[in-house]
Amino acid sequence: MNRKMVFSVLVCMHAILLPKNLFSQEYAHELGIIGGMSSYMGDANKTKLFLNPGATIGGIYRYNVNFHWAIKGNLIAGFLSGNTADAQNVFPSNMNASFDRTFVELGSQIEFNFFPYSDKYGYLRTKPYTPYLLLGVGATFASGDRMFFNANVPLGLGFKYKIRTGINVGIEFSMRKLFADNLDVTEQKQNFDLDAPYKIESSIMKNQDWYSLTLVSLTWEFGLKKDPCHGM
Repeated sequence: MNRKMVFSVLVCMHAILLPKNLFSQEYAHELGIIGGMSSYMGDANKTKLFLNPGATIGGIYRYNVNFHWAIKGNLIAGFLSGNTADAQNVFPSNMNASFDRTFVELGSQIEFNFFPYSDKYGYLRTKPYTPYLLLGVGATFASGDRMFFNANVPLGLGFKYKIRTGINVGIEFSMRKLFADNLDVTEQKQNFDLDAPYKIESSIMKNQDWYSLTLVSLTWEFGLKKDPCHGM
């Protein structure tokens, strides 16, 4: 066996023989609250990332697979709005449109921690803080006379920190790509709306709406990990 394998075996044997309460602070699950800001990007706002921000609040659950990987679920509610008066585009016949929506999102993401994330196991070079990337899938429902329901793909980055054993704080920014062009259309009948305003048919990668979420989280850990060598 090479040196790395020998070291790994010795660490695991040492961990198993130690009293169980030594590992009583390492948890598999997190549950918490999130809140922050949402912002729309689409035909009425092509370039300004935080134009017309709305409040957002929700809850999250995270399962920590190991020190580098986690699976997260979220339920979020918030507000989105836009107005073509704020856009730099010129629309047909100089028409204008605006919208306001309440939205609900149910989603899940995979997170990759750049550093091995834990406030224990210093011999494994863990750290109580880490930046991370996220990628996932979800569904968005939005209110209005013309209701909206569509899949979304979240992509983003964040930072989390253990303020003490069992309690984490974090901040993340993500973009939600939608597969429809009518998030910014709330009424059934209008003389002009933002569903393909130039009468150019959308495709998966063209003329689709987005929204961003900037969120702060506070989570509490529970459910002890059974295998003290889970981070190897």
